[in-house]
Amino acid sequence: MILITAPVFTTCSHLILRHSHLPPPLRHESTTIHRSKISRFRSVSAASSSSSSLLPTPRPDKASELRALWKRFWKVAAPFWYSEDKDQARLRLAAVFALTLATTGISVGFNFLGRDFYNALSNKDQEQFTKQLLYYLCAFAGGIPFFVLRDYAKETLSLRWRSWMTKYYLQRYLKDQTFYKIQSQSLIDNPDQRIVDDLSSFTSTALSFSLTLFSATIDLISFSNILFTIYPPLFLVLLLYSFGGTALSVFLGKGLVNLNFLQEKKEADFRYSLVRVRENAESIAFYGGEPNEMQLLLQRFRSAFDNLTELLIASRNLEFFTDGYRYLIQILPAAVVAPMFFSGKIEFGVINQSVSAFNHILGDFSLVVYQFQAISAFSAVIDRLGEFDDLLDNSIIRDPSHTMDEIELTYQSAGRSSLLDSNGSVQNQKLLEIEELTLQTPTNGTTLVHNLIADIYDKDHLLIMGPSGSGKTSLLRAMAGLWRSGKGRITFYLNPRDDFSQEKYESQDNSAKRSSGDVLFLPQRPYMVLGTLRQQLLYPAWSTTMEATPGGSKKDGASALLKKDMPITDDLMRTLENVRLGHIVDRFGGLDSLHEWSSVLSLGEQQRLAFARLLLCQPKLALLDESTSALDEANEAHLYQQIQSAGITYISIGHRQTLTKFHNKILHIATADPKSIERNWRIEENSLRGPLNQ
Repeated sequence: MILITAPVFTTCSHLILRHSHLPPPLRHESTTIHRSKISRFRSVSAASSSSSSLLPTPRPDKASELRALWKRFWKVAAPFWYSEDKDQARLRLAAVFALTLATTGISVGFNFLGRDFYNALSNKDQEQFTKQLLYYLCAFAGGIPFFVLRDYAKETLSLRWRSWMTKYYLQRYLKDQTFYKIQSQSLIDNPDQRIVDDLSSFTSTALSFSLTLFSATIDLISFSNILFTIYPPLFLVLLLYSFGGTALSVFLGKGLVNLNFLQEKKEADFRYSLVRVRENAESIAFYGGEPNEMQLLLQRFRSAFDNLTELLIASRNLEFFTDGYRYLIQILPAAVVAPMFFSGKIEFGVINQSVSAFNHILGDFSLVVYQFQAISAFSAVIDRLGEFDDLLDNSIIRDPSHTMDEIELTYQSAGRSSLLDSNGSVQNQKLLEIEELTLQTPTNGTTLVHNLIADIYDKDHLLIMGPSGSGKTSLLRAMAGLWRSGKGRITFYLNPRDDFSQEKYESQDNSAKRSSGDVLFLPQRPYMVLGTLRQQLLYPAWSTTMEATPGGSKKDGASALLKKDMPITDDLMRTLENVRLGHIVDRFGGLDSLHEWSSVLSLGEQQRLAFARLLLCQPKLALLDESTSALDEANEAHLYQQIQSAGITYISIGHRQTLTKFHNKILHIATADPKSIERNWRIEENSLRGPLNQ
């Protein structure tokens, strides 16, 4: 047992060092990345220029590709190390590097302990053997904590890095409606996967590779001197063996990078199809579309399966070489120095020392051989995050229509728009002004509305009507800033917060001004957040949680310019009664019950819940996109009565004639003639308005 323990520890000390550079999870990671969702992407600029795509593009050389990959890596990695958290991050990184340096020193010490141990064993010197064994046991006790602490420090730093980057990317993804533009224009695939999986892989793998390179450099310096001192020709054999192995690995594994890209995309497509089945379960069940869904799911799975099969074959072919390369080094250094031992020039312990030093240095030179699959998968992650980062940096995502004109959307102080009577007092406040608006579709530039001019004042309730496809909802998208294709100006006049001066209010960007709560949009199908019934009611004006910013500080999740205090439980209960939803509190077990609300509530109940949000927020202006389409006429009339009683001015889109009695004005939009530049709209006073308008 004693004879086995010492040499095993010599080998283990080497393995601890080598695998500590890239711990077993890294090996696992590469396999996981292979089986995750990868694709090669076209750049945004290339996708936006169809003419340039027709021209032959010269294939970049390897050096250019590596430089581009390094630039993308640095662009993604650098922000954390220059953020508000940089001091803590750099201290933790320095601690990891210090521990790595210590483990390298410990490995060098074990190298010499192994030499003396085997010399004592070869010389049958029991006293020296017992002493060396005791040294080994002490080295175990003192050295292992350094390896454990180094791995723990690395993992905690990786977790902290990922946490910061997740918040950093989420803020940019949700800023200025970027998430909507990415989805509506199909600029990139699977942004959710890039934020979740790719960021996790990037931070852990980047840190592991960085430590590997650092440790390899220290190893190279430490063990090269040992090996060169023992037998210089062995060092030359090592160089030839490692460089030859690296070249063959690159040649045999060159197809892995592209296969990894493709695998990630195909896996993501398959998972997305499953998510769509879950989200549209009722509709699929009504249609009886299970066979079609089954066919689509299996088709996408087969695509991922076939690509993964190719990936496994390529990996198998590479591993035929890498496994042989790895096992041959167990006898190669001993074979080279054995003649010196047989001639009596060196002792038996020196053979063990040369094998250990050879393995260390060869591992440093052979990083590409050992980690080629992990490197190829990591390059895919860098490309995916780099493309995502480039897209988020582009603060104005241009529409594919390539139009030079753009709709101007502004938010102004309400004081600039008020009508004054002869005594100088406010007669009526303008809330919305539309000036010569020509609205076009972002995809192909089709004109929907020609030269629209409209002013909306307080209590000016406007109904927008017209045939399907005429541009009614598109007009609301333009008001929300979701569509900018076309020309003209849309101006909202809002009330700044009481503690904001006029200058401070004007300095805010549009998203901050809009978050004042003076304008609220209600889509036809309300959005149900992942949370409690209380959180459904408070969305989007208030947040019940405290969230950390990327810099590490804490701030209230409520909107920065919101002028109203958060409603209390009694306010929420009263509002639910006002929209005839008081019964759902008992039905679901209270305001703090947690359910999949989009599934357990009918569409009509969801629309009434959206009106409850409207009544709680009490904006100056509400824009309703067929927001009562799932309600009966009695509930529809009741909800309009509620928002009128709350003093909310609203603009509605609808087809029902019953809506006319709730509005002062009606905007009729006809389907635009693409060959004409004449106005396709008219505004008329509503002579049929009912008692609700009196």
